[in-house]
Amino acid sequence: MLPEDPSARQPTEGPVGAPAEAPVDPRDVAPGRQHDDAGDQHGDRPGAPPSAPSVPALALRGLWRRFDTKIAVAGVDLTVPAGSFYGLVGPNGAGKTTTLSMATGLLRPDAGQVLVHGVDLWAQPLVAKAMLGVLPDGPKLFDRLTGEQLIVYAGLLHGLDRDTVVARAHDLLAALDLVADARTLVVDYSAGMTKKIALACALVHAPRLLVLDEPFEAVDPVSAANIRALLADYVRSGGTVIVSSHVMDLVQRMCDHVAIVAAGHVLAAGTLDEVRGGRDLEDVFVDLVGGRATGEGLAWLRTSSASS
Repeated sequence: MLPEDPSARQPTEGPVGAPAEAPVDPRDVAPGRQHDDAGDQHGDRPGAPPSAPSVPALALRGLWRRFDTKIAVAGVDLTVPAGSFYGLVGPNGAGKTTTLSMATGLLRPDAGQVLVHGVDLWAQPLVAKAMLGVLPDGPKLFDRLTGEQLIVYAGLLHGLDRDTVVARAHDLLAALDLVADARTLVVDYSAGMTKKIALACALVHAPRLLVLDEPFEAVDPVSAANIRALLADYVRSGGTVIVSSHVMDLVQRMCDHVAIVAAGHVLAAGTLDEVRGGRDLEDVFVDLVGGRATGEGLAWLRTSSASS
């Protein structure tokens, strides 16, 4: 059941790259935090406690969230296997962003539990968040920094040494085609460039789990293809990606697991083949969610061009 007074708990939101509670102290996380890329393999990513292969990358257990009288998320249970590319799809207002916000520590649930590689997010937030890379919906950035400064700042907040952060920032700027705009203030970036620089901030500390809310929105096709290739390589190296998207074809091409969410509930979840059942994902989605419109009341629209 929902707690009687969910309004007593407030969201813990902040700009991308900013600490949610306090700056991360390297002494508060597992050994290896200050190491460079040589130690950033599947089981030795910065801040990551050892975990058995069977431990999910993310486990959501009975998540609830209510805003005034509206229940946005109603008892969501979801298990994301480690090493998977997991797609989260649903109509507008389905509760996807609220669920991902609770899963990454940006919004406190009214009830339920979030486990990141077996670590309770709300009981051990610094340890859990060290393993997370997050691209939220409508990221809040320190936009009076240049793109390069923003990435470096995000890396320093995660406890990396400056030389490592600067090297990684250059790599990320090149991979995301932002080298020419590295010294441009983020406030002057386009929507697509802002999305890419926020993704770079989510990647700089080599997280074990990436949670991306609509990462391809406003991104041009070439950049989108580069980002897909980057994420696919990340998963092949042992990382886990959760991505929300409205584009079914994109999810079908990228993801090996998928969950369909509507009205705050998970309607179907599993491997892509299990959820599709031999059908197109969009057809399964529409059948589960409902609401297909026929356009029968728009006869005047079909005849308007013929009469002109």
